[in-house]
Amino acid sequence: MDIKAILNNWIVRNLLLAVAAVLVIVLAVNIFLGAVTRHNKEIIVPDFTNLSFEEAQFEAASAGVCVEIGDSVYVRRMKKGAVFAQNPKAGSHVKKGRRVLLTINAKTAKQVSMPSLVGLSMRQAKSELMAKGLSLGRLVYVNDIATNNVLRQLYNNHEIRPGIKLDSGSPIDLVVGLNSSEGTTYVPDVVGMKYLRAVDAVHDNSLNVVRLVFDKDVRNYSDSLNAVVYEQRPSSAIGALSKGAGISLYLTTNPEKVAAL
Repeated sequence: MDIKAILNNWIVRNLLLAVAAVLVIVLAVNIFLGAVTRHNKEIIVPDFTNLSFEEAQFEAASAGVCVEIGDSVYVRRMKKGAVFAQNPKAGSHVKKGRRVLLTINAKTAKQVSMPSLVGLSMRQAKSELMAKGLSLGRLVYVNDIATNNVLRQLYNNHEIRPGIKLDSGSPIDLVVGLNSSEGTTYVPDVVGMKYLRAVDAVHDNSLNVVRLVFDKDVRNYSDSLNAVVYEQRPSSAIGALSKGAGISLYLTTNPEKVAAL
């Protein structure tokens, strides 16, 4: 058989060219899909708490996200200009290039208006408090038909009306409903989390932080924001607790303890 003659046949030659073109297209599509997949790969949002805005920008660039200042609060014990909170939260899974809004500690106290939270869900109320520059204090559960429905809003154990001016960062307690059929919640595992993120996770699961124990190496509020939970009581192994129950957190900045987690 004359291979040269076969290859010179215009039908065979066109078929070979067509096969080659298909292979090139398939290869190009695979390369493109691979690039797109890597581009859209989810990444974990870093914890920017207690960093300066410049430090947060550096960490964000290294992680593949970007940061912007969205709001400010005033925390007297915290260093000025440090990141107080962030959205999305640390540990969230996001696409590369996602914008993370930071709440920065201002140089002077900022006055904010108390929002109307009655009738909202606990999670909605918590988000509204954060948006206004206030913080969630205790969750007080009372019998009601709707679980986690906000019934009252309290400041310093007294009911506070919407529109009242408060220092930003002030803690607001919420009296929320509890249906008897939905009285339990699971205990989150917060070991290894930083202080504020751990408190946030406890609240998200309808529980309260009743005790904070910092190691002697935690000397000030700035240290506390960098402190990591090395023990919680009860632990997540208990499974479930009544909503509104308390969790004790033990925190440290000791590198050896943190590395052992």
